[in-house]
Amino acid sequence: MIDEDDRNAARFEPSDTDFGTDGEPRDEPREAIRAEPSSAFAAWLIAGLSMPAKSIPCRFFYDAAGSALFERITELPEYYPARVEKAILADHADEVAALARPGTALIEFGSGSSTKTELLLARMTDLSAYVPIDISGAALREAKARISERFSDLPVLPVEGDFSRPLRLPYEIENCARLGFFPGSTIGNLRRGEAIALLANMRRILGEGARLVIGVDLQKDVRRLLAAYDDADGITAEFNLNLLARANRELGADFDLEQFAHAATYDIRHGRIDMHLVSQRPQTVTIRGRRFSFLEGERIHTEHSHKYDIEGFQALACDAGWRSDTVWMDAERLFSVHVLAADR
Repeated sequence: MIDEDDRNAARFEPSDTDFGTDGEPRDEPREAIRAEPSSAFAAWLIAGLSMPAKSIPCRFFYDAAGSALFERITELPEYYPARVEKAILADHADEVAALARPGTALIEFGSGSSTKTELLLARMTDLSAYVPIDISGAALREAKARISERFSDLPVLPVEGDFSRPLRLPYEIENCARLGFFPGSTIGNLRRGEAIALLANMRRILGEGARLVIGVDLQKDVRRLLAAYDDADGITAEFNLNLLARANRELGADFDLEQFAHAATYDIRHGRIDMHLVSQRPQTVTIRGRRFSFLEGERIHTEHSHKYDIEGFQALACDAGWRSDTVWMDAERLFSVHVLAADR
């Protein structure tokens, strides 16, 4: 779905500071960062499998095959987040639109989920511009073409860059009010300190007086959470195993996919789902001349997905310099959409 973008390869060369004290990578959002060059994938894969607690960063899920599988996941009955968030945004679209007074620029962190973004753009008739930010130039070109076709009078000003780091917005919106949009609960893929740092950087990017509309998954019955990340049809398992298939395709690795199994667990202490790939027997895998040994039952960590309560996320946002303005939820309290204000 999204092509690779070699210009960003250097951004992802791993260093010692890119891993936590537990040996796991410092994760980045699942949907915000798409496909990566093979050179970056190789570097991160070799670094992650060389750690005592083996891991692969979750952003490498999204090659073309992974992106297609994730689209199938969002349609599964067990996977509520995408469906419920869209329904919340539809129910409150006019209220979100009211946040964008005439002349406001809508700035989306990530190149955009077409249905969610277009749902809001259809209500925001007096925007000065739509500004998608993404590390993938190909994703941005796709977003610009799609949005421009439907909203022909709306200026679309893509920004190619990593929004977890400082970046400059287009000069055309320098004097415009700004409304940020960060759907998908991708904030949940980050540890607390990393999530605070990301939200603080978004505040710096958007500037004083801005608002940010952000999706946040909520804590709920553990059985429902586990079902969402380990569906009965095995699509999530296929999605997770595609990381190893990708290594075989792109890097000439020799993972035997039948000898690894998908596992999703709930970490009560940290309030998060963890996804792993579990070795089914003692085995050795070769990647670009490097050999990696696995014990039976040894795990490769592939994703965190933190779940929040309302007060917990509001406190996190406050630590990043935001004020909680509004919260919308579905009737079952499965998911939430927050409006944060940069006016503290």
